[in-house]
Amino acid sequence: MNQDQLEGKWKQVKGKFKQKYGELTEDDLTYSEGKFDEMVGKLQEKTGKTKAELRDEINSL
Repeated sequence: MNQDQLEGKWKQVKGKFKQKYGELTEDDLTYSEGKFDEMVGKLQEKTGKTKAELRDEINSL
């Protein structure tokens, strides 16, 4: 999965959350996206894996 595909999937997920939970704002979702990026950064630091390797591992779960 490349970066464009990942961003597309994230936009789909955000849209579904907005539909299901109308009270969610773009700020709420941006915060969640930032926390995910932070988690990936910490995983990179701890494991020494690249972002692509971690993305593939997450997708396989």
